[in-house]
Formats: sequence, structure tokens, C-alpha cells
Amino acid sequence: MSEVHHAITAHSKKQHALIRQFLQLDAQRERYIEEAVSLCRSGQPFTVDFINAVTKQINELAKQGIVPQRTYVTSDMVKEYVSRLTKEDSR
Repeated sequence: MSEVHHAITAHSKKQHALIRQFLQLDAQRERYIEEAVSLCRSGQPFTVDFINAVTKQINELAKQGIVPQRTYVTSDMVKEYVSRLTKEDSR
């Protein structure tokens, strides 16, 4: 019975660690997205490379089945989002 308890505890700890790692990566991804949006809004050059590097790490974690995948971001996606924000600001 003790072995089962230890196995369940180890499994729970592993899942908790994956979730923690996902949350950290997801927050980092959001910061990179905000940075790209800010640069785009001000007409400066921006890249989605950092966003997608973190997205790749998140999607690797997602293969283990406990955290969701994230979509890769294109420059056009950022530009479209900024365009929508600009339209909302002008209302």
C-alpha cells in the first residue's frame, strides 16, 4: 500500500512541476507578445522569433498531455491585432 502512495505522490509532483513550467513559459510568451504589439503600434520593427521559441517549448510540454498547446504567431497576426486595437481606440 505504501508503494502505491509513493507512486501517486511522485506522479502528482511530476504533473505539478509540468504545470508550473507551463505557467512560467506562458507568462513569458505573453510578455513577448505584448512587446511585439507595442513595437508594432509605434511603427518600429519587431520579430515573433522569441514568441515562437517559447511556443515551441510549450508545445513540447503539451505532448505529455497535461497542458494545452499554443499557436505559433506570425508577423501578420500581430499586425492584424494592432489594426483591430487601433480601430477600437478611434471609436
